[in-house]
Amino acid sequence: MQNANTQTAVKVASGFVIFVGLLLAAAAWPPLAGPVVLLADIIVWPFDGAETLAAPETRVLAAIAGGVMVGWGVTLWKTAEMVQRDAPAVARSIVMTGLYCWFAVDSLGSIMAGAPLNALFNIGFVVLFLVAFRQPRAARA
Repeated sequence: MQNANTQTAVKVASGFVIFVGLLLAAAAWPPLAGPVVLLADIIVWPFDGAETLAAPETRVLAAIAGGVMVGWGVTLWKTAEMVQRDAPAVARSIVMTGLYCWFAVDSLGSIMAGAPLNALFNIGFVVLFLVAFRQPRAARA
């Protein structure tokens, strides 16, 4: 039963990754960029309306980042669906190792780009998957 709950929780977390990826990809088209423009304005403090995502290179990077996040989210989902059932420790190791690598690179890059608030937001993704993979004390080996 615990494994089924973990599988569902990881799929929910993966769905969130996919959703964020779709939002980022949608920002490539200016009429749909509003939510990401708002997020960028919050992340690149101060909140002043200066971020527009209007430059073509910014929009193409939003499309690429969104596509990568959607692909990553689908990979996480399929790992939960196909690996978690038979090898829960392997699934957790695969997902969390990738997540920690993403966290380190994305957060360090955000800090170097002058947007340290994004590193703080990234902690939310890590916590989301830590919660999804939580285990009762008796089940830990």
